Amino acid sequence: MPPPTGPGGGGGTGGGEVGQQRQGQQQQQGGMGQTITGIIRMAVFWYFISKFISPKKAPTGPSILISNLFQKGESLDMWFYLSEHERFNDFSNEGALIWHETNIPYAVWGPESTRSLSLKYHPSEALKHNGTLYAHIFFAQSGYPPDPSDPEYQPLAAFGRTHPVVTYLPKSKSDKRKSLWGNSKDSEEVEAASQVVDDSQADSKDDGPVEWISFWKPNVTINLVDDFTKYPHNAVPPNIAPYLNVEPTSGNYFPTLFFNEFWLLRDKFIAINDTVTELTLNLEVGPISTTKWQLFLQIDQSFQVHRSYGSMLEGEADELKRVFLEGNPYLLVITMVVSMLHSVFDFLAFKNDIQFWNKNKSMEGLSAKSVVVSFISQLIVFLYLLDNDTSWMILGSSGIGCCIEFWKIGKAMHIEIDRSGKIPMLRFRDRESYAGNKTKEYDDIAMKYLSYVLFFLVACSSVYSLMYERHKSWYSWILSSLTSCVYMFGFIMMCPQLFINYKLKSVAHLPWRQMTYKFLNTIIDDLFAFVIKMPTLHRLSVFRDDLIFLIYLYQRWAYPVDKTRVNEFGFGGEDDQASSGEVTPAKEEEKKTN
Repeated sequence: MPPPTGPGGGGGTGGGEVGQQRQGQQQQQGGMGQTITGIIRMAVFWYFISKFISPKKAPTGPSILISNLFQKGESLDMWFYLSEHERFNDFSNEGALIWHETNIPYAVWGPESTRSLSLKYHPSEALKHNGTLYAHIFFAQSGYPPDPSDPEYQPLAAFGRTHPVVTYLPKSKSDKRKSLWGNSKDSEEVEAASQVVDDSQADSKDDGPVEWISFWKPNVTINLVDDFTKYPHNAVPPNIAPYLNVEPTSGNYFPTLFFNEFWLLRDKFIAINDTVTELTLNLEVGPISTTKWQLFLQIDQSFQVHRSYGSMLEGEADELKRVFLEGNPYLLVITMVVSMLHSVFDFLAFKNDIQFWNKNKSMEGLSAKSVVVSFISQLIVFLYLLDNDTSWMILGSSGIGCCIEFWKIGKAMHIEIDRSGKIPMLRFRDRESYAGNKTKEYDDIAMKYLSYVLFFLVACSSVYSLMYERHKSWYSWILSSLTSCVYMFGFIMMCPQLFINYKLKSVAHLPWRQMTYKFLNTIIDDLFAFVIKMPTLHRLSVFRDDLIFLIYLYQRWAYPVDKTRVNEFGFGGEDDQASSGEVTPAKEEEKKTN
């Protein structure tokens, strides 16, 4: 069912299950700090650009300036009407007038300029059936009426604006996920409920007709913008021009009315249907500064730009606003600073990881199987994101990480193309520095026993997901199960390196600079574990990584430096001593000849 003529809404929201939320939290946690930084940077940049850089035209004569028709502190009266018609002229209808205030000082900051009212509204039958409702707000100088048909009406003394109190959001499409096991009672009930929500689209394609639902806005905030700027008649800033209400005869503008919905989150909307008999409406009127008004507009515009680029999903803007609304301001500042540090450490860890594997000449003491498993894990996560329609920025980042992990396999092993068959195949062969010593033996032993534990955990998690969760297909179930195991049990893949270090009694072969940055990031994750709401399993996974890194630190302390062992660049301590020993006699001989 198409929406009636009126303002449209954004995308709808849908429910999820515990298993899906656990995986969704994993994908979104890392992007919160980057999203906050990008939005604030874009909003501030656009604000100052629009403030100081405006289109300049060649002067053709004296500049005509337009100014505010009202003076600061001028007393205003307000009338608030509700009507199902977009155009309003029934001023004599006392039933439509729900709020009237007098002697509101314009652009004066104080308790006398802010008024509020809470009331109950009983919707009509037309409104219950996808109808529309508009708020018509009128202001006039005290003593003057807003009705144009009144003999005392003055066109330059009254102004107003219309705003929809009802918005429309698309109805949630039928959930294509189903219980693959077929015996879960809970899954059948949820699936039946999903069919009731949108049974007509159960077997339709995604491009079918979209049904819209009307939602009630419980809060209406009216702000009178404190703006007395004199604008050039033909050079009004483009971000202000759409909101400027210019009086045609004088060319000046009325005070700007701004319906502030910046802090009105989507989860506060109330669906309107036949069962609704009473709706709460909270009204407020007050002043707002020009800077704050412009900042709200620019941030909302930046949200739209992020959504159009795919860097922000529907609903993420509300989650970001909720952080500012519900969070402690000091904790919020700390979180933003820590998020920036997390990004810096991530970059440094990535940089040193690339440098280490690019210069590494020996695989002695390093686990080649852990590198292969790391690539497989990254590939699983990439396929899972691809199957769940993730934004292209997150998908691209995961794809680049997958390519880097495959490149590291080429550094850890010999990759050859086998053309003996009809189809060329990749063949992997161990490097001599890895297979020619005890490293391969210890790596095989560690991976053998750890794989038993990993396969058992994967099997249990997959069976649980099959019985109690719903999936789009068997392919989605396999990806979901493997991804859950990568998130929950990925730390097991770090254990073979611990075993190799223990058997070789040395840690000189490890990339300690990269591991230091990763350890600092783990400490930051510990802070986020207490600050951000997340599933218990993910919170435990953060401290699980701490335990692994602490064992690494203990091994570094327990095993002294072996001068005869080659480092990550293929050089040993004795080589340096030998080279220095050869240089010293040469220098002494040179001194003797001189």
